[in-house]
Amino acid sequence: MGTRRKSRELALQALYQADMTAASPLDTLPILCDNFEVSRKALPYGRELVEGIVANLPAIDAVIEESAAHWRLSRMSLIDRNIMRIAVHEFRFRADVPASVAIDEAIELAKRFGAEDSPAFINGILDAVRKKVP
Repeated sequence: MGTRRKSRELALQALYQADMTAASPLDTLPILCDNFEVSRKALPYGRELVEGIVANLPAIDAVIEESAAHWRLSRMSLIDRNIMRIAVHEFRFRADVPASVAIDEAIELAKRFGAEDSPAFINGILDAVRKKVP
């Protein structure tokens, strides 16, 4: 598994823990690092993802909701929602990550952490996002 995928997993875990505890993802990241074996190589990009998502959360969530026909963010599973936040952040704010790579990585995260229908659900919404985001 590549370092960036590990970074995305770390970001997902921090975002999920923050949702479960109503804490800031910026506060949950150090807790994860203190209590679990975290790849030190994955930490810098994982931190960049979390910081970027926190800084741009309203814009990221708006893009997801606009592209998710008949779905509100509040109805989505925490895992699916946070996987999509990572991918949308990468499309919009990381010029070094092509949209196709961000979608493929999101699908892989969904296969590992999501429900059985998560990969298809996430793929459909992110494909719609890709068509809207320049």
